[in-house]
Amino acid sequence: MLRGLGSTVGPAREAGHAMPAVVVHGLAQACAALAAAGPRGVLLLSAPGAGASLGPRWFAALAAAAAARHPGVAHAAALDCADMPGAALAALRGGLRFVILDPLTPAFAAVAAAAESCGAVLLAERPPALDLARYDARRRSHGAALAAWLAGADDSAPGLR
Repeated sequence: MLRGLGSTVGPAREAGHAMPAVVVHGLAQACAALAAAGPRGVLLLSAPGAGASLGPRWFAALAAAAAARHPGVAHAAALDCADMPGAALAALRGGLRFVILDPLTPAFAAVAAAAESCGAVLLAERPPALDLARYDARRRSHGAALAAWLAGADDSAPGLR
């Protein structure tokens, strides 16, 4: 299933509610996002190109470990594979259901067909997301920014200051 940004969640949909996206770079950030997630849940989004550098197994394990620590929290995980169709196909084979691939990649149509055949969603662009690269759980302002983003109260924060 091919999805552009406007037709999906910002882009994932679970139970009919759009999930706000948060860029996570490690387990602590993924756990913080799940702990702060509200009823809309959260889309755990990899760093740009992480599918080619860290790989789909690492990201799937990260999302699974965070989910195990926060059972029952609605979430999805989206791996950004940049312009690497092999990484996108590996992510699909590994069970990831949301994969991002540059639409100018020559193999984009083939990867889209593979995604559709396994019930996954191929995104042509990254959704708007709060980047937790600088997240510090000790800073109240970071927790407040994360909570506001996940609640939909702040749609402008590209990252934490």
